[in-house]
Amino acid sequence: MSQYIWNRWKPTSLKSFISLFLVGISLSGVIAACSPSPDKSGSTSQTKELTLVSYAVTRAAYEKIIPLFAKEWQEKTGQTVKFDQSYGGSGSQTRAVLDGLEADIVALALSADTLQLQDAGLIKPGWEKKTPNGDGIVHRSVGVIVTREGNPKNIKDWDDLARSDVSVITANPKTSGGARWNYMALWGKVTKTGGTEKQAKDFVTKVYKNVAVLPRDAREATDAFFVQKQGDALINYENEVILAKQQGQNLPYVIPEVNISIDNPIAVVDSYVDKRGNREVAEAFVQFLFTPAAQREFAKVGFRPVVPEVVAEFADTYPQISKLFTIEDFGGWNQVSPKFFADGAIFDDIQANIARR
Repeated sequence: MSQYIWNRWKPTSLKSFISLFLVGISLSGVIAACSPSPDKSGSTSQTKELTLVSYAVTRAAYEKIIPLFAKEWQEKTGQTVKFDQSYGGSGSQTRAVLDGLEADIVALALSADTLQLQDAGLIKPGWEKKTPNGDGIVHRSVGVIVTREGNPKNIKDWDDLARSDVSVITANPKTSGGARWNYMALWGKVTKTGGTEKQAKDFVTKVYKNVAVLPRDAREATDAFFVQKQGDALINYENEVILAKQQGQNLPYVIPEVNISIDNPIAVVDSYVDKRGNREVAEAFVQFLFTPAAQREFAKVGFRPVVPEVVAEFADTYPQISKLFTIEDFGGWNQVSPKFFADGAIFDDIQANIARR
């Protein structure tokens, strides 16, 4: 029984514990009695159960991909593979795994979250190199600016978010991992086009001065914009607006030509797959995510694929960005997180400067 589940169902007394223990023995006997017997070849029918922990907007893709993999795995090995799936905010999912949710595979919004699991000893260093593309990134996206219908403020680029007549909605990068992509897109707009860090800080300060409230996460920010009708512009992700359109919400948006590649990682959680005896099938599933069949499913719901064959197929859906930079251009999340988002770091300083004005 995992620590996560144990914490939720911990018996309240010794008596209840003993009762549960005896029930467990009884259930074990039933399970053993119902276990398949060996066939003439001496093999047994097996079922593997994998736990996939991911962030919310990937659900639409995995609902299509998992049956494809299960079919292929059964044909290859004779084993049935079932998936327990958990979806939620990337930061919340990371904390759940740290607290004992025994995930075999984590598909999180940013490598910084995966690195937290590595630092905790749950994932071994070098996980990135175990994927076919050698960097651990299973799909990508870019930043977009969602506007009001008809774009009445004529917003075309990041620069427009610093105008005094534009009100901006974005989540708080102190509490939202996804919002850190927004912040770094704004910072890179200056530093990756020849500007200095001082100029970048001035620009980002102007944008955040236009942010009336900082919702806790991307979902709250979206609700503030669409439900509460706050703001003239919402910083969001291309994959979210494409998926929303497929669900009947046609969101007007612009894709800035200077942009950040929002790279989404996949990793096997070494401690848990070994404990649960799932390494072989878990690693096979990760490899399967890089096949054209799986990559097409990601591309259909808004994610930019990473396999060249599928990139070419969806070229009309995902236009090339003239100036695309990555988090590695800033030294990677190991450098970015403490420099910008730790207590007393650059973002806190920007907020303090805004409060003094």
